[in-house]
Amino acid sequence: MPHYVLDARTATPHFPGISRYVTNLARAMMPLLAPDERLTLLHDPAHPLALPPADAVQCVPVAASPFSLQQQWLIPRILRHLAVGGRSSFVVRRSSVVYHSAYIVMPYAPGVPTVLTVYDLIPLLFPEQSSRQARLAARWANRLALRAARRVLAISEATRADYIRRLGVPPARIVTIPLAAELAAQGCQLSEKVGIPAPPPYALYLGSNKPHKNLARLVEAWGIAARHLPITDCKLLIAGAWDARYPEARQRAAELGLADKVIFLGPVAEADLPTLYAGAMLFVFPSLYEGFGLPVLEAMACGTPVICSNVSSLPEVAGDAAIQVDPLDVDALATAIGRVLGDAALRAEMRQRGSAQAARFSWAQTAQQTLAVYRSQLH
Repeated sequence: MPHYVLDARTATPHFPGISRYVTNLARAMMPLLAPDERLTLLHDPAHPLALPPADAVQCVPVAASPFSLQQQWLIPRILRHLAVGGRSSFVVRRSSVVYHSAYIVMPYAPGVPTVLTVYDLIPLLFPEQSSRQARLAARWANRLALRAARRVLAISEATRADYIRRLGVPPARIVTIPLAAELAAQGCQLSEKVGIPAPPPYALYLGSNKPHKNLARLVEAWGIAARHLPITDCKLLIAGAWDARYPEARQRAAELGLADKVIFLGPVAEADLPTLYAGAMLFVFPSLYEGFGLPVLEAMACGTPVICSNVSSLPEVAGDAAIQVDPLDVDALATAIGRVLGDAALRAEMRQRGSAQAARFSWAQTAQQTLAVYRSQLH
């Protein structure tokens, strides 16, 4: 009996992006399992998975975190002798189990056919953002994980190319399986609790403030565009987790006298994201590098026009539905912002194209392709 073990111990607030990936993947895979297939989800006991009950699916709490040395023997032991709860239990034959790690810090001798998902190589591609110790750890974790995995899943063609070029992964071992947007427009106004009056004319950025996100240039471009916008009270909202180590965007806004035109929201509750996206006249994402760039797809799914970078994975995610610019060209970014905000007909056209582009990605498709990889490891 085929038995697939998805390691969802990263479904915690510490791993917000990976958490959404494993949760949506698990949810989408559940109805696609064949009658003789079983799925076990390993999870952090403090963070139970919010999934519908299913006879073929078992959730197993594992106290060892992905950073714990204990996982190196505990997970292989679970894989060797996996008890399935409920009214019946059985020992899973080792040859019938496929293990899927969603993170490069994992048990490096799992003892069964193993699938690994990889997202980006930011520590290696942007070494100035990490300490020497962090870069060394990332390199070794990648190498050990790649050695353990039979097949590697990359979330974009750009990530796949990076792993082939920088870490020497054989092309036949790594396949691209993209992510999907889980959000859709809810048609309501932005909540007062994020501190913005409704209805506000605003452009939006959502993501972290790490240097590769390129927020200082975004602020500069907004300062240029704002001088010519027909909507004089339009604001730029910068939302997402804020790391105090990278204050450049706030500093640039203050230096340019943009304190009343650029609003830093900080983290926004996931339940408020559809409203935040849908209320924006424009979503701007000038990142220098993305493994996938899910906010671009989410904005499109919520009916928001998008301007994004023309580098790394973003062209393959955005297609022809977004205006793509060189993220290093502040003037080009400012021109694109002014063009979209000044043209209602263009925004309507971009909303239509964006919705169609987002519809090309689905978690059902991601799950089908992932299950196909699992099944291929049993032959």
